[in-house]
Amino acid sequence: MTGQPLWRPTRHRVTDTLIAALAPVAACSVALGGLTTWVTQGNAGSPARIAVTDGRVYLPFGDTRETAAFFRITNSGGADDRLLKVTSSVGGDPTLSRHRMTGGRAAYGQTVDSAAVPAGDSLAMSPYGTDVTLRAQETWREGDAVPFTLHFARSGSIRALAVVVRPGTDGE
Repeated sequence: MTGQPLWRPTRHRVTDTLIAALAPVAACSVALGGLTTWVTQGNAGSPARIAVTDGRVYLPFGDTRETAAFFRITNSGGADDRLLKVTSSVGGDPTLSRHRMTGGRAAYGQTVDSAAVPAGDSLAMSPYGTDVTLRAQETWREGDAVPFTLHFARSGSIRALAVVVRPGTDGE
């Protein structure tokens, strides 16, 4: 009886087999790590869908030309976004700010770098929270429309108009 020689693993054959199996395992691990990072950064699901409505800017009060603008920013998409800055062709250099209350029932403004607009939620700017501070033009009258561009991290730039109103006449 002449049989075939019995296959015997050698050190060289085992090493070659392990190296061949290691390549797809490493590729899958790298891909899984990349996908995990992508998802944790908020990139999974539908993109952010931003709408800017209810823009209003207050006429200044007293001798100051400083005032504030407010918008309702709605994100109906599946990813978070951030409002990075607001620009305007009129009204100087607008800045994002947040009003904070002190213990003595006084308030102060604090410049902020950005404002979160969570997925499926909205950011309603108000005199009691986030707003846009700017220098009003002397020619502004109640009912005028002031152009703004809101710049977002994911959604890019969105143009909006804010109507000039007297403080207290719009429910604030």
